[in-house]
Amino acid sequence: MSRRRGGQLRIIGGQWRGRKLPVPAGGEGVRPTGDRVRETLFNWLAPALPGARCLDLFAGTGALGLEALSRGAAEAVLVERDPQAAAGLRRNLAALGAEGGRVEAVDALAYLRRPPAAAFEVAFLDPPYEADLLPACCQALVDGGWLVAGAQVYIESRAGAGLPQLPATWELRREGRAGRCRYRLLRAGGATATEE
Repeated sequence: MSRRRGGQLRIIGGQWRGRKLPVPAGGEGVRPTGDRVRETLFNWLAPALPGARCLDLFAGTGALGLEALSRGAAEAVLVERDPQAAAGLRRNLAALGAEGGRVEAVDALAYLRRPPAAAFEVAFLDPPYEADLLPACCQALVDGGWLVAGAQVYIESRAGAGLPQLPATWELRREGRAGRCRYRLLRAGGATATEE
């Protein structure tokens, strides 16, 4: 969950590189997705981002969704249930002139119970660690037809946590650890991924 206690969010790459945006205080269990993790993640995603539709399920400050838009994604849907954080996301999208960004102020699992307008190429899942939402969200993405075949899915969890139960056709492509978090990039679908 890429939210901070208030202050600023810095976009680290792309057309808005270096841009600092105000963020409201976040709720309980909130922690930032650090610059180092974001830099690694978006290096991994670089070939998939141009023109992609992205889903940021636990948006918080929007660090992941906004970074994706800055780096060439065509669309980013930022799902955030906290009304104050959702309002902050809308203000920041407007300040950037990010026409491809949209905020959905709703619980992530409730959002995934809707039928998708179109499938996504990239999804970011960074829920509160203690909530154990990753297995349910990953399965809901599959059951609802939210992802294209071969979609890239980023998940973040506590550093000591093992790989959560995933849909059978998903595979782990990359992983890393930074401080108290473990982050992984998965491929949705049955094709075998080539490691770099």
